[in-house]
Amino acid sequence: MAKRKNTLTRFFEDIVDDTKDFVDDLLDRAKDLETHTKDAITDVVDDDDDENSTSAADVASLKASLASLQAKVDELTALQAKSSKS
Repeated sequence: MAKRKNTLTRFFEDIVDDTKDFVDDLLDRAKDLETHTKDAITDVVDDDDDENSTSAADVASLKASLASLQAKVDELTALQAKSSKS
């Protein structure tokens, strides 16, 4: 096992290298945070009101279709009950 010589210049070199790595990591994380924040704000701001109004119309249409289907199911159930009694 080779032993590394620890000189004063090597000590300062290690401190500078570690500090540089630390600052690089901080800057990378700050960039990621900035990007994610911009994306989140854009998502919130870009909500279209038009989608909500068409959505309400779609819900009303679905409710009408569901009511129609329920009426048909009730009619078929009544016919089945009538034919099973006969």
